[in-house]
Amino acid sequence: MNFELSENQRMITEMVRDFADMHIKPFFMDWDEQQHFPRALFHKLGEIGLMGVLVPEQYGGSGFGYTEYVTALTQLGKVCGSICLSTAAHNSLCTGHILQFGNEEQKRKYLPKLASGEFLGAWGLTEANTGSDAMRMKCVAEKDGDYFVINGTKNWITHGISGDVAVVIVRTGELLDSHGMTAFIIERGTPGFKAGKKENKLGMRASETAELIFDNCRVHKDQILGKEGDGFIQAMKVLDGGRISIAALSLGIGLGAIEASIKYAKEREQFGQAIANFQGISFKLADMKTRFDAAELLTMRAADLKNRGERVTRESAIAKLYASEMCVAVSNEAVQIHGGYGYTKDFPVEKFYRDSKLCTIGEGTSEIQKIVIAKQILS
Repeated sequence: MNFELSENQRMITEMVRDFADMHIKPFFMDWDEQQHFPRALFHKLGEIGLMGVLVPEQYGGSGFGYTEYVTALTQLGKVCGSICLSTAAHNSLCTGHILQFGNEEQKRKYLPKLASGEFLGAWGLTEANTGSDAMRMKCVAEKDGDYFVINGTKNWITHGISGDVAVVIVRTGELLDSHGMTAFIIERGTPGFKAGKKENKLGMRASETAELIFDNCRVHKDQILGKEGDGFIQAMKVLDGGRISIAALSLGIGLGAIEASIKYAKEREQFGQAIANFQGISFKLADMKTRFDAAELLTMRAADLKNRGERVTRESAIAKLYASEMCVAVSNEAVQIHGGYGYTKDFPVEKFYRDSKLCTIGEGTSEIQKIVIAKQILS
């Protein structure tokens, strides 16, 4: 691997920093307090190419690869985890699913609007009683001529209320049949499709998470992604890339916590000197940076493999597992370094701490990542 930043990565880093300084930093704590989802911000992100990072230019996207994608998410995440999470979910899940498995007509219809930020994407796999155990899903679609009638709910859906279009995986066959689920593209406003409860969360409070409800929702067969019955297989492949995005989100939160801690340790004085001079603090910072660098290398390895079109199931799970656990540990230490101030909302580390925990849960818990990794190395 080439460890030197490419020209594109340097450009993206500078662009996202400038964007965040103007459009995110002045507002992110208010958004967090109010659980406000800043929908208009994502139009602006679309204008600078961050809503279609991986989408080819022919469909209105930026045409970048996964290394640039990781760079962009890291820079967003170090300012606000919520905005980074929403950007990642839009790019990797909804947009990514259509990009990977949509036909030409579907790509031309949806990708330009998703890449520009005109459309916000949602993606639905999880249900109230089927998180990791997705093959027991109860949201079903029954065929009725050229249509499918969908009934059921999906839970923990990013942009469940504000999303303009959702890719939803529902059961069209037998229970526990990996080829018994199908992915549909469903537009907001389709009769029988509506949003449900918005979740009140510990962290990532400015990233909207809500329920999707389907009540005799009629969807034409032309809205199927790929073939009928391939939805679950598609979803697992989409999650391989999605886990790289959660690793990148973790890098962002970890980097933000480290930079805030270094700044504070240099400025805060006790016993007549900056606390950075005390070994107890300096060793914490050294451990934090070491963990971050290791997570970054694992994430970039997975991104590099993804760019080359190689299978990344094991590597993306390893990156997601290590990076997510890193950002929780680093954020915890950041609060400790800040002492009492770290427990207040006057400093950003309490938010990093709250936001970090989602990374060990979303797109497969740490325990599920270990199952995936073990299966790969033992097969």
